[in-house]
Amino acid sequence: MSTSDDLVALERQVSGSSFYAAMRLLPKPERAGMFAIYAFCRQVDDIADDGTRPRPVRAAELEDWRRDLAALFAGRPAGRAAFLGEAVRRYGLRLEDFLAVVEGMAMDVEGDIRAPDRATLNLYCDRVACAVGRLSCRVFGMEEAPGLALSHSLGMALQLTNILRDLDEDAAIGRLYLPREELAAAGIPASLMDDPVAVIADPRVDIACHALAGEAQAHFAGADRAMRARPRGRLMAPRLMGAVYRRILDGMLAQGWRAPRRRVRIGKPRLLWIVARHGLLG
Repeated sequence: MSTSDDLVALERQVSGSSFYAAMRLLPKPERAGMFAIYAFCRQVDDIADDGTRPRPVRAAELEDWRRDLAALFAGRPAGRAAFLGEAVRRYGLRLEDFLAVVEGMAMDVEGDIRAPDRATLNLYCDRVACAVGRLSCRVFGMEEAPGLALSHSLGMALQLTNILRDLDEDAAIGRLYLPREELAAAGIPASLMDDPVAVIADPRVDIACHALAGEAQAHFAGADRAMRARPRGRLMAPRLMGAVYRRILDGMLAQGWRAPRRRVRIGKPRLLWIVARHGLLG
């Protein structure tokens, strides 16, 4: 398969991603690197979310990914991870960040996460979001310190927004990522926290969600500060990602989280306007 064919195949895998428009703004080599990273993320996420198969089977598949990633970085035949090779070589991507993503997915496979404590939630967000940011910032050409700062702030902001947006979908499969401390502060009893459907039906969940939304806003502000410092690198893509997700968060804040909830979406005209403002215009 040619390099061009590789790019088309990877693009097809991530074309439904929320970040697709941002990745399309990148030059071809960087775009290929980002498509590879997000194709990897999609594949391991599909394993974690496949509730049709037993947990031990899915855990074994994640273990296969760990072995293939280790083989890739050791220069051996890498099986399913082989398509990452070009991006790893070109951008100096790190094994530890790929493995962190796998470990985040393993947290969902080991058992449904329900009202995690703050430390567990932070660890989960770092693995499934900030680690992806650390990989991405290398593709964007950022230096180490500003790349780590942006990865943390933007990764946390995006993942907390996802959690707030996906309350109903997650509860339907037995998951609840709202932190236990915020639920307790909102008055929701611990005896209810193992029942995601009951928690999200409780009007007091709105209090906990507003608190988490405030944290997401603070992380968006941190990402803005990191980018306003004008570090070296291609910042159009992360700027667009932040703008789209902040718009989603603003929409949720405007309507609140009391049931029944309406999923906030960004229509195509609004998305094109955001792309023009934050992408094409820098």
